[in-house]
Amino acid sequence: MDPYTIFADIIAGRAPASKVYEDDDVVAFMDIRPMTPGHLLVVPRVAAKCLAELDPVVGGKLFQVGQRLAGALRESEVGCDGVNFFLADGVTAGQEVFHVHLHVIPRTPGDGFGLRGRPTSPHRADLDYLAGSIRGALARTEAAEGR
Repeated sequence: MDPYTIFADIIAGRAPASKVYEDDDVVAFMDIRPMTPGHLLVVPRVAAKCLAELDPVVGGKLFQVGQRLAGALRESEVGCDGVNFFLADGVTAGQEVFHVHLHVIPRTPGDGFGLRGRPTSPHRADLDYLAGSIRGALARTEAAEGR
């Protein structure tokens, strides 16, 4: 993995950022291309291109910090009514910077942001089939990792 992303530069202090939180594991700062005012990014200090490369403990920390920041957004001058978390893992999912990062997006009525898609209504048998496939893949992965 190329460790030289803009996030690595921000973490190292080589690039400017409007930081709102940092500790030994993660850094949170304002997104320079916000979807809504107050849009934050939470990034691990350790470079991981995708979730598969990220230590699960650090992944959990991303969401713990995101949860705290969601509360802070509600209490700040942002004054949002809700918060979306978004994490794109891979090009097809919309990932643009290949350093894992959690978007914390404050929401207010009429803010213009939203997830657009067409939900489907699959048959229960199809859902059961895919659930079994995913359970099998999870069991194989955990066995390979010794869990």
